[in-house]
Amino acid sequence: MHINLKNVSIRFPIYDAKQRSFKQTVLNVATGGRIIASGHGLAQVEALKDIDLDIREGDRIALLGHNGSGKTTLLRVLAGVYAPVSGSISVQGRVTSLLDSMLGMDGEATGYENIKLRSLFLGIRPSAVSRLVDDIAEFSELGDFLNIPVRTYSSGMVLRLAFAISTSVQPEILLMDEWMSVGDERFRQKAAERLDGFVKGAGILVIATHDMDLAHRVCDKVIHLEHGRIVNVTMPAAA
Repeated sequence: MHINLKNVSIRFPIYDAKQRSFKQTVLNVATGGRIIASGHGLAQVEALKDIDLDIREGDRIALLGHNGSGKTTLLRVLAGVYAPVSGSISVQGRVTSLLDSMLGMDGEATGYENIKLRSLFLGIRPSAVSRLVDDIAEFSELGDFLNIPVRTYSSGMVLRLAFAISTSVQPEILLMDEWMSVGDERFRQKAAERLDGFVKGAGILVIATHDMDLAHRVCDKVIHLEHGRIVNVTMPAAA
């Protein structure tokens, strides 16, 4: 397992800056970063700039920074959601992303159907999915609700199902945007125990967080981001 980024930059063009308030356009861009202008006068948000990273098996990395510093954008690059406009990225190992637990789920499909859909979306082989269904159903505690469409679920029930599916197979490379907390107090305790084991068993962990205490407790390296750049790398004393 290995992740290597060399001089990776990510930019998002703002195509409609002339059609509406430029200030409002910028406020609506969720990636943060630095506003630049291209050679054609097109406004762009530079979400990441010249990122160099070398992450190896056993590494536990925390990404810290203010809102818009580039933490989530960097996670999405690692997950393959965004392609860099410059630089190169190499990811060796199966990536499990907890960035959006709802991706790959269909509201019109039943809970059981969504177990299969979401599992396939996560890259789990069809032959393995059939062996996981019972364990996922039991952990979710949704019972007969798994036979009806997910659109009838409460938001908490959907999260429980998504969490049970996402943590059903031990990852090689685990990407997280903040620490997950799911369900009522009893279920949160059960989920926290599974998540703790899930994180410990991952070959590589990269988590974006605002929580310095969590970063120092879980990770052995903290990468500080500001406006899309790495400004500092520290090693927690407890690591």
